[in-house]
Amino acid sequence: MRNAQGGPARPQPKLPSDLVRDLSPRRRALVGPILDRPRDYVLLSARKMAKVVGTDAMAVLRAIRSMGFGGYEEFRRYLHELALVQATQLDTMRDGLSSDSNVAAYLEESLAGDTGNLSALRRTLDLARIEALAARLYKARRIVLLGGDLSAVLVSFLQYNLAVIDLPAVACTRPGEVVHAVRGLRRADLVIGITFRRGLRQTVEGLQQARARGAYCVALTDTHLSPLARFAHECFVTPVGGTLYGVSYVAPMAFLNMVLVACAGTNKARTIRLMKAADAEQRTGFRWYRDEERS
Repeated sequence: MRNAQGGPARPQPKLPSDLVRDLSPRRRALVGPILDRPRDYVLLSARKMAKVVGTDAMAVLRAIRSMGFGGYEEFRRYLHELALVQATQLDTMRDGLSSDSNVAAYLEESLAGDTGNLSALRRTLDLARIEALAARLYKARRIVLLGGDLSAVLVSFLQYNLAVIDLPAVACTRPGEVVHAVRGLRRADLVIGITFRRGLRQTVEGLQQARARGAYCVALTDTHLSPLARFAHECFVTPVGGTLYGVSYVAPMAFLNMVLVACAGTNKARTIRLMKAADAEQRTGFRWYRDEERS
């Protein structure tokens, strides 16, 4: 990206609030509606966009460049990602179920979307970073997992499996739990926040407070435009699109599985020792159904 003077441009800010921070009041008023409702503008040409916001195309282009974009197409790509971040479940259903396809075709499309998410994850993921995260988990005094709403299932899954290998993880899925958990954090602790799309407030603010207290903060989200990424020391991006009903957690779950495998593989002797201790209960413990006729 280059600026209007032809020299190297400053790094592109990721969040809309960063983009408009240095704009004049007039330009901020011009681009504000566009950033607030990107779905309404992302398919428009510069001329049509200018007409909708009540100005001329050159004024729109000057505002775009003043935000750090090299041109209109780059800005449209940003709007496209922003529209995905802000999409609601109704938006997803309207887009996906608008055709005349039958239910069987919808199911095939949903499965193809999940498969595509896994392929995207495989192409973009740095396995060394997951291995490094596993090493950090072993060194942490406390591990705090933040996530609410639907992401609570991911948090619970991760906490349960970390407990199996005796790592000190606590799951916080309600606002009060988040507030109390982050209060006593310090530099020896590690926090993983999980939220997608717009970002659940309790998760974003919890990670923000955890970082302010010195904890090492990790974000699991679906885009670097997520507000969660702003407060994390490192961010892992997993796609969640792909169904015609709502978000898909196939890729995030695959990512968590890899984190657990990395934990198990990082300290194999310890893991096997713990599994040996749990083996008898997993074979014959009271939790498991037994066929009394064969016992």
